[in-house]
Amino acid sequence: MAKPPPPLHKRPSGRTNLASCIVATIFLIFLIIIACIVYLTIFKPKDPSLTVNAVTLPAFSLSNSNSTVSFTFSQYATVTNPNRAAFAHYDSSIQLLHAGRQVGFMFIPAGKISAARTQYMAATFSIQSFPVELALPQQQPEIGVRVGPSMEVESRMELAGRVRVLHLFNHHVGARADCRVSVSVTDGSVLGFHC
Repeated sequence: MAKPPPPLHKRPSGRTNLASCIVATIFLIFLIIIACIVYLTIFKPKDPSLTVNAVTLPAFSLSNSNSTVSFTFSQYATVTNPNRAAFAHYDSSIQLLHAGRQVGFMFIPAGKISAARTQYMAATFSIQSFPVELALPQQQPEIGVRVGPSMEVESRMELAGRVRVLHLFNHHVGARADCRVSVSVTDGSVLGFHC
């Protein structure tokens, strides 16, 4: 008896190849969506939080002859890095304004705050003599007494830098704190500040 002829192998049709490509494409899109969700929930860099804890004027001088003041300004702040990578700050400063005019400025030295850590910062610098606009004596509700003439200054503290994501990508983040500080011109004591 003769052997039957070997079966003919059918070549895959174009439809089968197209279906395979579509399934592979859908799978890759699904993987990309999952990767984006993981990135946005776990690794997306967040801005650090910046909180001003205290403001003091360790040295204060008022010249009655021409109504000018000069003083040393100190501001104490807390910076918290909520990210899973270190926050490297390098473009940071504190600016002091009176009546809309800059009266003092200081660059904050570059530094690094580790992942999920809090760092305390102190900025102290001297302010050269400038003419002051005095506020009239007023009732202070917090302490319940009248205070003498006062002045108001505004401090603007900015931290800017980057967080490296997955050791590959740099993401720019930053924080800012604007504070209004009320100062007694008789002795340079801080009557209060609001940020």
